[in-house]
This record gives sequence, structure tokens and C-alpha cells, in this order.
Amino acid sequence: MVSENYKNEAHDKPFPGERWFPDQSSFADDLKKNWGDWGVHSETGKLKAALLRKPVEEIQDLDPDKYRFKAKPSPEIAAREHDELAQVYRDHGVEIYYVEETRSDRPNSYFLRDLMFMTPEGAIISRPAMTGRRGEERYVAQALAKIGVPIVRTINGSGFFEGANGMWIDRETVILATGARANREGIEQVEYELRRMGVTEVIYMQIPYGHAHIDGLLNIADQKTAMIYAPQVPYDVCAALQAKGFKLLEVPSNKEAKDNLSINFVALEPGKVVMPAGNPMTREALEAAGIEVIPVDITELLKGWGAIHCMTGPLKREG
Repeated sequence: MVSENYKNEAHDKPFPGERWFPDQSSFADDLKKNWGDWGVHSETGKLKAALLRKPVEEIQDLDPDKYRFKAKPSPEIAAREHDELAQVYRDHGVEIYYVEETRSDRPNSYFLRDLMFMTPEGAIISRPAMTGRRGEERYVAQALAKIGVPIVRTINGSGFFEGANGMWIDRETVILATGARANREGIEQVEYELRRMGVTEVIYMQIPYGHAHIDGLLNIADQKTAMIYAPQVPYDVCAALQAKGFKLLEVPSNKEAKDNLSINFVALEPGKVVMPAGNPMTREALEAAGIEVIPVDITELLKGWGAIHCMTGPLKREG
């Protein structure tokens, strides 16, 4: 028989339950209060914050052929051009953050869009395709973590993907492109994360041989206005945009599109873009469509075969 004293001993009492239940709010609900005011699901919503890398020591002694530069840029002039671009952003209310550190043997590091793709819930860190760019992404992740931008995923496994092969059309729609800079496994990793965040439609695009990213072929200037380099944008992509009510402007000059990267602009807000200077025909076409254009001279920075969109990692857009 069990004694009454034993029954009443403390160790005989059952362990209590947890007596609490998880907070069922979404990560998006928590983002602003726990991380910061970050998030992008548009190419034209008012730009509020961006990440840049001012090229310094990494372009001092570069071999243009090894790193796919047109020619060796002047470090002093390139730095001045970059400062001028950053000032245009600041003049329009954009808060600028910098990647302060990178490898000295990675001269392409100032092309920030390639190294990240911003989502409504944080950044997807790229895995570059070129051996000469691998490792740049580590320093972008470091800079993002420092300022409190969540890292949703880092492309891994045998996947590779560069952020300029993703482009937002609207909150539920994104273009993802395969080619020399993004393979199928890479974009599948990106798509997996985006669908969890509410993306319902992916427009798949194939980048033609000899080209790198979407933003040299197609870009969004206004909520329903896109500019395309017609010879190299697939019909299916154009048809999908047209079905969504987009007006398609064809860039009017091969030289401006391919040599001066005139399509590689950034929308500061709907209907207002900052674009590489020296592209009068493209500028005229945009202005005729009601787009305000702010030209910026990036002659030296262009020697890396990238322009303003390539250099800008958006962190926050409104709308």
C-alpha cells in the first residue's frame, strides 16, 4: 500500500504544461518592428533606401580581360562618378548604405544588383556564375546583416543566380531569367522563396548568348511602361507584359543600348528615372512617353559593362 505521505510528496506531482502558445503573426508582420523598414516588390515604387559599393582599391590594378571590363577605369574619376550618383539618390530622399569591405581582387564588386535580390521580406544573396566574382556576395551579406536587413536565403548547392536576373513586375509577378549568369536550380531556389511570400506568377525568360542580365534588355520606367531592346527580348515576355497592360517602348539605338547601356536605369519613383548620360535618343523616347529623366555621367564606371541599375541594390521601395 502506498502511504499518504508518499502521495503528497512534491516529486509526485505531474510536470506542468508549457502554458503558452506561439505568436502566429507572419514574418512580414514582424519585419518593421524587429528588423527595420525594408522590402521591395516593385521596380518603380518610390526608392527609400539602397545599398552601394564605391569602387576603391579593387579597381586600382585590374586586368580588364580577366574580369570582363572594356578597359581599365580611372579609380579617381570612377569614385567621383559614384559619389555623384549617390548624391542624386540622396537629393531624392534615398538613404544610402555602403558595402565598406570587399576583396581587393574583385573589381566587379560595385555591381550590387548582381549580388542580391531584394524581396518583401529581405534579401536573397546571389551566387555569382563567374569564378572572378565568387566571394563578392559574402561582403554584401555582411553589410546587410550589419544594418539589419534579413537574409532570406543564400543561393546554394549547384545553383547560381545573380540578382539582376530577377525583375519585379508587381507584387504578385516577377521575371526570372536563366542564362550564363543564372541556371535552373538557381532560379528555382529564388522562386521557392517568392511563392512563399505571395508571388503567384513567374514569367520565365531566357537570356541570349553573349548577354548577362535582364536589366540590359528590359527595364521598368513607370507602373505600366517598360523599355525593351526589341531584338533580344523574347516574344513571350513582351506578350506577358502587354497582357498586364504595359506599354512597351523600344530603345531607338543599338549603340546606346549595347555600348552605353541606356536601358540600365533606375526608377526613383513612378515615371522618374536616373539613367546613364550620353544617350540622347533613349532619353528622348522616354521623355516622349512622359518619363522624367535625370542623366548621370558614369563613363568610367561603364567600363565594367554595367550601369546604374547594376550598381544599385534597392533595400526599400514604397508601394
